Amino acid sequence: MAQMIVVYKTPDDVDAFDRHYFGVHVPLAKKLPGLRKYETSVGPITTLGSAADTYFVAVLHFDSVAAMRSAFASPEGQACAADRRKLASEEGFQTFLFDSKEV
Repeated sequence: MAQMIVVYKTPDDVDAFDRHYFGVHVPLAKKLPGLRKYETSVGPITTLGSAADTYFVAVLHFDSVAAMRSAFASPEGQACAADRRKLASEEGFQTFLFDSKEV
């Protein structure tokens, strides 16, 4: 299994972010080829480190990092990536891609 974790900083307009994220971005992302599962945080984010301005976290699950890269190379993935730019500037989010294993 592989995961993509996207961590968004607190946007200037939280309500507009939420409307766009759930009304536009989620429907686009759910069309990604190979997407197995899509989870989002609910409510406030509690941090134990220095990321105090974290607002929202999304976790997308794929079979592998290769499958994830292939999904984002597709037309659906390109549309999703273009839409993400409407949600946050390059400084407004972080993305982590990795294979995982159960231990």
